[in-house]
Amino acid sequence: MFSTLREGHHASLSYTSAIIGAVAMIDVWLALAAAVLVAHLLFNLWVVLGAGVTRGRPKLAALHIGSVLYGTAMENSPWSCPLTLAEKCFKARAGLTPYEGPFVLHYLETVVAPNFSIRVLRWGAVGVALLNLAVYSCRYVRTHHRAVQP
Repeated sequence: MFSTLREGHHASLSYTSAIIGAVAMIDVWLALAAAVLVAHLLFNLWVVLGAGVTRGRPKLAALHIGSVLYGTAMENSPWSCPLTLAEKCFKARAGLTPYEGPFVLHYLETVVAPNFSIRVLRWGAVGVALLNLAVYSCRYVRTHHRAVQP
């Protein structure tokens, strides 16, 4: 009788441990999805605002220009950003339904307005690139102009 109770007790502990393990794995996948989301948001902020921290830092400016070109290309191409793919994968592993479409469009539709136009998003990416080009061009002209004057 006691052995039967013990065996039943072990089975319920095993079942409980399995449930806890599954919940823990879901939490890990959700944490990874959240970490990728934060990294993605930071990258987008870097692309939009990075020119403000690159003055006098040519290596950082080169990294920022590359980031702007990459971000603009990703928004205007049929390819998916690796961070978007990672976030969707982690959400799916956690048992959630991944969103459709690009990262920025999804969160703009969620936060700003439903049915946000992909065309507006793409032109916005080009606008950000042109704005950054203007900032870097002004810096170049000012620096070059000072160097040429006696």
